[in-house]
Amino acid sequence: MQLENAVVLVTGGNRGLGRAIAADALARGARKVYATARDPRTITDPGVLPLALEVTDPESVAEAARQAPDVTVLVNNAAGLVGAGFLDSPVEDVRREFETNFFGPLAVTRAFVPGMVAAGGGHVLNIHSVLSWIALSGSYSASKAALWSMSNSLRLELVAKGVGVTGLHVGYVDTDMAAHVDAPKVAPAEVARLALDGVEAGAFEVLADEVTRRVKAGLSADPAALYPQLARA
Repeated sequence: MQLENAVVLVTGGNRGLGRAIAADALARGARKVYATARDPRTITDPGVLPLALEVTDPESVAEAARQAPDVTVLVNNAAGLVGAGFLDSPVEDVRREFETNFFGPLAVTRAFVPGMVAAGGGHVLNIHSVLSWIALSGSYSASKAALWSMSNSLRLELVAKGVGVTGLHVGYVDTDMAAHVDAPKVAPAEVARLALDGVEAGAFEVLADEVTRRVKAGLSADPAALYPQLARA
C-alpha cells in the first residue's frame, strides 16, 4: 500500500502522534489527508483537511464517513487514557476506556472499510501500545489488548477483500499523554515514520522502540519474566 496518491484519514489528528502521522502522509505524497478531532478548529496544519469526529458517537462516525467517502488508508489513532483499576475504580471508568479505545476504532473501521473495498482495496493502521502486551495500566492496557486482538481478527476478515491491517506497538511517545512520565520517550515524527513505513511494506506489526521489542519477545516466557513482582510473591 503506497501512500503516494492515497487518501488518508487520521483520527485524533490534531496533536501528538496523530498530527505527526498526518504530516508524514502528506510528505509521502498522499493526495488528501483528513485529520479528525472533536473540535476541527484545533486542526490548523497546512494541507490537512479538518473533520469533526467523536469516535464514541455513532452519528458522528456516520457523518464523517459521508463527508470522506474516498478514504483508502484509515489510521485509528484517537484514544483515551483512564487507566482505571479493576477492583476499586468505578466500572463506568473501565467501560468508558473501552468505548474510546476499542469500540470507537471498531465503529470507525466498520464505517470506512466498505468504501475501501468498493474502491479496490486499502489499509487500516491501528495504534496499539506496548501496554497491549503488558498489563501495567489497568483498563487502558486491557482496552489496548482488546484492540490488538481485534486487529488480528480484522486482518483475517479483510485479507480477501484487498484491505491490509497494520498494528503499531510503541512505548512512551513524547506527547501530551506521556508528559507526566519520567522515562525515555520516542519522538512522534520517528514513530510516524516507522508506522507508515510499515503500512507501505504491508507489515502486520510495527514495533517502534526497544522496550516494545523486549516485551514482545518476553510473551512466550513465564508471566514472572514480565512481572517480577509475581516471582517475589
